[in-house]
This record gives sequence, C-alpha cells and structure tokens, in this order.
Amino acid sequence: MPKYLYQGSYTEEGLKGLIKEGGTKRLETLKQAVESLGGKLEAFYYAFGDNDFYFIADNPDGISSLTGSLLANASGTVKVKITVLITPEEVDEAVKKTMDWRPPGQ
Repeated sequence: MPKYLYQGSYTEEGLKGLIKEGGTKRLETLKQAVESLGGKLEAFYYAFGDNDFYFIADNPDGISSLTGSLLANASGTVKVKITVLITPEEVDEAVKKTMDWRPPGQ
C-alpha cells in the first residue's frame, strides 16, 4: 500500500480538545479513523515547531488519503497537509522511464 506523511497543527478548538482528552486518546482515535478508510497507521509523533503532529499511514489509495484530510480539515480542529512518500525502488523504476518532452523555449 502507498505511504502518506501527514503533518498538521491544532487550531485553538483542537488544542482544547487535546488538553481535555490527552495524547494517547487522540492516537487511538486517529488509528481508528485510518483503519476505517482501509489503512494502517505506521507511526505517530507530536512535535515542537511549525507542526504539532506528524504521522505516516499506509492507505489503499490517494482517494482514501484525501478523504481523511478533507474531513479532518473541515472539522475546524486541525489543519493537515499530505505528502505522498516514495520508496527507493519506485525511484529506480521512475529513472528507467522516458517521456516525449522538450523544455520551454527549446
């Protein structure tokens, strides 16, 4: 299954919920949400800095990943971004392919 890196921050409302529920309760809720979309939560971390949390999920497809992000963002409690993760083997496959293309202006 493809891997996706999610990074996000809590809104003020989301932080109030985190303080009320605690970190492990939010982890349990996230794991259940990912699994309900057919995925598997691989890793989850809270962090200092620009983002409050990071997690990696194995999801069946991009639509499932997008569904989770859209619903989470629409809740108004978090702001989430997704990055598709690419394996070294996928890069090996990509560099072996070619395409019919010319740079702009050439």
